[in-house]
Amino acid sequence: MQSNKLRKDFPILKRKINNNNLIYLDSAATSQKPLIVIEAEKEYYENYNANINRGMHTLSEESTIKYEETRNRVSKFINANSKEIIFTKNATESINLVARSFLRPILKENDFILLTEMEHHANLIPWQIMAKEAKAKIEYVKINKEGIIDLEIAKELLSKKPKIFALTHVSNVLGIINPIKKLIEIAHEYNIPVLIDGAQSVPHLKTDVKELDCEFLVFSAHKMLGPTGVGVLYGKKGLLENMEVFMGGGDMVKQAYYDHFIPDDLPNKFEAGTPNIAGVVAFAKSIDYLEKLGIENIEKHDKELVKYTIEKLKKINNIQIYGPKDLNLRSSIISFNLYTENGNLIHPHDSSTILNEQGIAIRAGHHCCMPLHEKMGLSATSRVSFYIYNIKEDVDKLISGLEYVNNLFNKKIEVLTK
Repeated sequence: MQSNKLRKDFPILKRKINNNNLIYLDSAATSQKPLIVIEAEKEYYENYNANINRGMHTLSEESTIKYEETRNRVSKFINANSKEIIFTKNATESINLVARSFLRPILKENDFILLTEMEHHANLIPWQIMAKEAKAKIEYVKINKEGIIDLEIAKELLSKKPKIFALTHVSNVLGIINPIKKLIEIAHEYNIPVLIDGAQSVPHLKTDVKELDCEFLVFSAHKMLGPTGVGVLYGKKGLLENMEVFMGGGDMVKQAYYDHFIPDDLPNKFEAGTPNIAGVVAFAKSIDYLEKLGIENIEKHDKELVKYTIEKLKKINNIQIYGPKDLNLRSSIISFNLYTENGNLIHPHDSSTILNEQGIAIRAGHHCCMPLHEKMGLSATSRVSFYIYNIKEDVDKLISGLEYVNNLFNKKIEVLTK
């Protein structure tokens, strides 16, 4: 994979921010889009814009075909049955769908839901809402300082029979790749269904739902070169067929009467109303692009950049890097903080603002992961995250920018001391 060459496929990388070339290091929040994805969405609106599943005319038929072609592309990408692929507006909605339609009907008072201590708010708040409604509880698999899960503790909690085990494959803060297959195997020893938050893993790691044997997997198109407003829920067919509907309306109903309705078959059952058709159609092109590069090559590229970056970061004075020390356990994300010579935090918002003046885009804050930051004793962290278009020169400019931040704040400390 030659990132220098493929960068030309991403129009936004030609932008200048504050008269500097854009260095985009925030792909964990959303990835940039190649021209073929942008053009695919434009082509839909220019040539066959019509609603799906609702018309006998040419435009509607073409739109429906393109929409379903993407479903087939997604199913092959993760080795699923196309009927097991539900389009939502994002991974968050996918989790809410499972929480409401699968879990809520079976969740009783004093039951419990099992999560980990590193979950994104999207894989935390929906379960809290369900627990509150049912007067149930939530328990958490603890992690150590590097973010590593203790499998024995996980097994002990799973043996107590939670109603579901929902966890992230890759932490959006620590960058750690959880031993997901082993955790699923342990859960299944106790017949516990598992939901995997794949928002940070599916774009970077080979994902085969049959091999993993998870009950549910969620991810978003916008983190894997696709448009915003498109999410995916994979669920085992038998489970989806028996789940209650999530939203009612057009296109999810087979028959409707004044006093009742009969829901449609999968996948329509969970796709009420007009979806983001243009986004779904364009999503197929992002999958094509990723498959052409090869997921294995993307993973290798991530690891090379992470190794290079951490080696450079370690040379910066007064820096704290979070996550696993074993780089084999890391995906494409690195969180860190800078401190002054006297031990005060240089707030990530300040670092990010100064880096932005140099055209460098990083994430600063709690990254929708407040409980984990509280556990770590932090209000915020700085985060860089890579994807296929990032190169070592981006890292070099980041390091130079962080050195500038470090010097700037320590000079201020010197002035105040004098």
